[in-house]
Amino acid sequence: MKPYPKAKKIDQVETRFGIEIEDPYRWMEKEDDEDLRPWLDAQKELTQSFLEEVPERESIRKRLRELYNYPKYNTFTVVGNKIVYGYNDGLQNQYVYYIQEGIEGKPEVLIDPNLLSEDGTVAITLNDHSKDNRYLAYLQSEAGSDWGVLKVLDLQERKTMSDELRWVKFPMAAWYQDGFFYSAYDAPEPGKELSAKNENAKVYYHRLGEPQSQDRLVYSDPCHPLRYHTAYVSEDERHIILISSEGTYGCEVRVKTTDPVDQTFRLLFPGFEHDYDYIGSEGNTLFFRTDHNALNKKIVSVDATTLQIRDMIPEAKDPLEGAWKIGTRIVTRYLIDVASRVFIHDLSGRLEREVRTPGLGSVYLFDGDKGMDRILFSYSSFIIPTGIYTVNLSTGETEPFKESTVPFDRSRFVTEQIFCKSKDGTLVPVFITRGVDGAGERPRPTLLYAYGGFNISLTPEFNPSVIYWLEQGGLYAYANLRGGGEYGEQWHKSGMLLNKQNVFDDFIAVAEHLIERRYTSSRQLAIQGGSNGGLLMGAVTNQRPDLFAAVIAQVGVMDMLRYHRFTVGWGWVPEYGSPDEEEHFHNLRAYSPLHNIEKKDYPAVLVMTADHDDRVVPAHSFKYLATLQEKNTSDRPILLRLDQKAGHGMGKPIEKIIEENVDKFAFIASQIPPKRDRR
Repeated sequence: MKPYPKAKKIDQVETRFGIEIEDPYRWMEKEDDEDLRPWLDAQKELTQSFLEEVPERESIRKRLRELYNYPKYNTFTVVGNKIVYGYNDGLQNQYVYYIQEGIEGKPEVLIDPNLLSEDGTVAITLNDHSKDNRYLAYLQSEAGSDWGVLKVLDLQERKTMSDELRWVKFPMAAWYQDGFFYSAYDAPEPGKELSAKNENAKVYYHRLGEPQSQDRLVYSDPCHPLRYHTAYVSEDERHIILISSEGTYGCEVRVKTTDPVDQTFRLLFPGFEHDYDYIGSEGNTLFFRTDHNALNKKIVSVDATTLQIRDMIPEAKDPLEGAWKIGTRIVTRYLIDVASRVFIHDLSGRLEREVRTPGLGSVYLFDGDKGMDRILFSYSSFIIPTGIYTVNLSTGETEPFKESTVPFDRSRFVTEQIFCKSKDGTLVPVFITRGVDGAGERPRPTLLYAYGGFNISLTPEFNPSVIYWLEQGGLYAYANLRGGGEYGEQWHKSGMLLNKQNVFDDFIAVAEHLIERRYTSSRQLAIQGGSNGGLLMGAVTNQRPDLFAAVIAQVGVMDMLRYHRFTVGWGWVPEYGSPDEEEHFHNLRAYSPLHNIEKKDYPAVLVMTADHDDRVVPAHSFKYLATLQEKNTSDRPILLRLDQKAGHGMGKPIEKIIEENVDKFAFIASQIPPKRDRR
């Protein structure tokens, strides 16, 4: 392999809490630095030349294109008696959104994002609809950025209206009368749109047909610039619910009437010690899912006038992962050993029945309308692509509404669940998916995926690239580490803040278990994680480089001492801790991937990021890569894959997804030769 491109080093040293922190590659944080582009171009040339030499690369591309080329569905929403859903006939870069009348109606194209750009990098995300069911808001984003433009579809006329609301991130359109409430930021400084810290979110009211400059400011909190605010409107349009958060965990909730004379929000749930998710209303009653005095979460009802709170659906022994208020019912989704089980309740909280889901898998979304006797939900598993199903509210029976047909035989693969003992004795669940053919062959090439953070549960989901890996005789392991939400808030808390090392210990224990039980060997084990999972990859590679043959670190948070200084990074302080507080500084420094690279042998590492990632800015990956290339003493490759016109992953075109997986599997194949093609 060619030598690594030499990176400029600067004399950058900070003393923090009595410790000197060297940061010779800080200049890479400046996206317009004149030395950055030549260095990135040289890295790109090096990576391409390496991957082009992998003999399996073209066969990987051919099979992945075949596996991704199937009719598929993604999200949906019910708007009165209409159903809007995303459909892709195979290799379209973006899902096309269709609309139809009821379950039996004829689908018509509503909006096709593929017509909005030649390269498929303009994406659409559905938002909420107006109370009269005529209008549907959606977010249009470009090149994978979290920034988007909030737009509106007229479902009656089947056209996009002229409204365009800019400088929004993660917005919710809360419809009221002839407009909606939404959150937005001030325009960032030109040239720093993708890296500047996002501060001072505000809530506005937009009236349809008027320019954004005319929008009325409803709420701001300049004394607390690092808070994000989301507004909701009760179904009877009598109350506004305002949820303010300082990060990814914990929020305050305020309520006020929609009467223009009433300018005062009353504090309903104070402090930021607990989560509250608004799930709907009925008359004067508001419903929330919360972990207040309920680590597995419960549902409470609130009288919007008196603010009296009542437990409605109490905490159970398994975590309440989701809840939806649909018509006169509450639908709940529980996780039981990381598999979804779904129940229907009346509005008093009384259990009516369980929903019979298609099998061991994940239920993502429920939606319906008051007049429907059947509501819809989406479901997938490791070998079943996302489909849309209906459930009869009277019987709990389910039927397919929109299903995918896949270009492989599902019966050739099987999933089992095992439990691995972590360093402190905690049992960590892991899903193992493998081919039925050659089941007794051990050890075998294995791809281990994990995340471990932010109360996010890794439940079974379909990915065509996993099928490719299984066809090559590989084993796919999907680990549910602490820090996630798989066993409730206690599981989450056990892997956050000062307990973050538990996440790395869990992952290392899973890897050791797979090797000791001869599922695989250290020479055959590849690992992968993205975002917080990219941080996981960097940390475990530093701590146990001997366990892994290949590492895929995607869009990782690698500099734990400066993560809070960019875009929405401040929102992760409740999860990681603040580097500006001494106790948390020492904890973060102890595992920060960038700051714990040593001169020693490392496995092969492919660092993957994107030029428009404005959630985890690519400087994290650049600084980590330069340091690892400098200090690695093995002859195994340390390479960068920088995607163009892409971001953290949102709205990525199919072509980019395929090419990303081609390079990932080519890199793994260069270190772990496949056993054989088992198709």
